[in-house]
Parts: sequence; structure tokens; C-alpha cells
Amino acid sequence: MSDRPEGPGQGGAADGTAWSGRDGARAFAAVEADTDRLLGYPFVFRALARRIGAGEVLVDYGCGPGRVADEAAERLGVRVLGVDTSPEMLALARGSTTAVAEYHLVEDGRVRDLPDACADAVMCNHVLASLPTEAAVLAVFTEIRRLLRPGAPFVLLTTDPACGGTEYASLRIGEPGEAYAPGDELTVRLRRTDGSWQDVRNHAWPVGFLPPLLERAGFRDVVQHRPTVDEALTVADADFAAGRAWSAERAAPPLVITTALAA
Repeated sequence: MSDRPEGPGQGGAADGTAWSGRDGARAFAAVEADTDRLLGYPFVFRALARRIGAGEVLVDYGCGPGRVADEAAERLGVRVLGVDTSPEMLALARGSTTAVAEYHLVEDGRVRDLPDACADAVMCNHVLASLPTEAAVLAVFTEIRRLLRPGAPFVLLTTDPACGGTEYASLRIGEPGEAYAPGDELTVRLRRTDGSWQDVRNHAWPVGFLPPLLERAGFRDVVQHRPTVDEALTVADADFAAGRAWSAERAAPPLVITTALAA
């Protein structure tokens, strides 16, 4: 699993197979993610900044090559523990010349070298799309709850499969006119930094399906927010946000921030 525009953990390389091995990790590292830079990560950081302070511990569950973990450490002044199921992704993260986070492997659904209640907050960006079953989603939420101290915040970034078929700046979720039930397979198209596109096999998790699962996993006070371009003009990097029209993102914002507190 990792912070990737869609397809973390079990997403896909250029041919739609898993983001596995060294080639898969490198393929993911070439994904552009402009839509997330506008409507996703700035709002994740804003939600975290409201609840945690400098020096506290933030776990990035599904950190991938560590870019978002490093940015969180630098912007929020927190100690970041990045965790991922992929040793190759973690190798990229540890090898980054700007790496400021620590990284840990998820094995059999558990971060074995991190104790219970070790985190003051957890973020989880685009991990759920890699998970094929409700049980798998619940297991991730349960492990995240284990890592959090009581009352600590969890911030989850997901795409909305109801926005299927729309061509956004850096992704397309599913096919036009299709409706996706929880766990259904769908194809996400991702823009690479060289301007080309690659298809990734993912799973659909409608945003309204998530709050009851979070409550089952031991969370309370679940709130969902869909960032808009107008909001992003005051939250994201100003030059980046003003640099294009973002027509599709304005018409149907595709990203949802879900926040909850560990009960």
C-alpha cells in the first residue's frame, strides 16, 4: 500500500499488474498526481494541523516511496513513521535524498515493530483502492486504530467511484456511465510525469460505505468533506492552483477527506 493517486499496494504498473517489485515501485514513482496536489494532500495536511503539533508522531499508513510522508514532516514539524506492505517502495523512500521520515514494513496486516497507541495521528492516502474485500478494508482500519492513542485523529483520502469516466488533470476513475458497488473492480487511468497514461486495476469503495466500517473498527465522530477548487485556491500552493483552469475538478470534485477520532 502507498500514497499513490489510485492503486496503492496492489494497484498496477504500466500494464495494469500490481505495483510490486522494483519495476512496479519505479513505475509508481513516475505518477504525476496533480489532482491530488490540488484537492487532496493540502486538505489532509490542513486536517492534521488542526489536531497535532510539532514533535508529535504521525503514521503514514501506505506511504509508498515517501514523498507525502516527507512533505508532512516538513510542513507540520511532526515525526513521521511511514509504513507500507512493499519492501521495494520502502527502499525508494529510505533512499530519497530528502527523506526525513522513518519507514516500517507491514507484514500480514500488522506493523510488527510499532506498539499499540504509538501514534498521535494517522493519515492514509489512496490505500483502500487496492483492497478487494470489505474484510480487508476493515482489517486496515482496525490496524490503524491499534496504532492510535485514544482520541487521536485519523485522516483518510479517497476518490469517489461515483465520478466515473471524468477526465481529470491526472486521473480518470472507471468508465463513463458505469455504477460501481463496494469492492467492484474498476480501472483507473493515471497520468505519468512524461505525459503518458497508464491503466491500473483497482476496487471501488463508495464514500458512503466507509463511515460504518470506521465505527466498527473503533472510531467515532466520522466526518466527510469534498474539497473544491475554490477552497483549494486558499489551501494549496497558490501558483500551482492558479496555473490551470481545472475544469473537470470544478465540475465534479473527485476526492473526499474522511476524518475520525479513535474511540
